[in-house]
Amino acid sequence: MQELKPKRLTPSAFSSFGQVLYFDPGRSRLVNDGRALRSDTDARFDSASDEGEPVLAVYRARGELLPLRLRTFERHPLSSQVFVSLSAERFLIVVAPDNEAFLPDLSRAEAFIGHRGEGINYARNLWHAPITSIDSDGDFLMFMWESGAAKDCILHHPDEPLLIRGLDLLSA
Repeated sequence: MQELKPKRLTPSAFSSFGQVLYFDPGRSRLVNDGRALRSDTDARFDSASDEGEPVLAVYRARGELLPLRLRTFERHPLSSQVFVSLSAERFLIVVAPDNEAFLPDLSRAEAFIGHRGEGINYARNLWHAPITSIDSDGDFLMFMWESGAAKDCILHHPDEPLLIRGLDLLSA
């Protein structure tokens, strides 16, 4: 079984897979009569089809403990997909590029740990594990385009699970 150790989610470390979403005070500006700061992100939403429509949903993910065996990967050929933690203190992001058969290449998979107040925008058609809250249940805001057809979400179940190791070097 292949093992993978998560690393801290940063914009540069995640740039090959999409964008990290967070409040950046250095890029913020006053709005709403000076009662709020707005920080635009680098997220670029990508839809490859006119069939779908934008969907905004809230996911409640059951808390999981690490180490964790991942048995499912998914991808969305028609849309990028955003997850922003609303209440999950820590969450797991696992991504994998295609192999020669256009399935997830687990030997090149990468794992990241995000924290509450952060989010990610998965690039369209990127293999990734389902959103996972670490330790306790957590809510996430999700945005993507969906047509309601099976092609919105392609699932793959590897022959062997991918083992995500513990967080001994990462803290909340």
